Amino acid sequence: MSRSKITGFHRDEEGHWVAELDCGHKRHVRHLPPFQEREWVMSSAGRRARLGAEIPCGLCEQGVPPEDG
Repeated sequence: MSRSKITGFHRDEEGHWVAELDCGHKRHVRHLPPFQEREWVMSSAGRRARLGAEIPCGLCEQGVPPEDG
């Protein structure tokens, strides 16, 4: 699976956290136990600690080009 580095975060229109990736894609990083355990996303320190971390990018794997903007 293709992996990309997290370069930043923002919230979507529903208030969920989205990781901005160096490939140009975006990926939701929700903390919704028991399905998704990402407690680190709930604090600014946790998100800061993940900057530069690599996560899978399914869109890159599928060959989807990033959206503009």
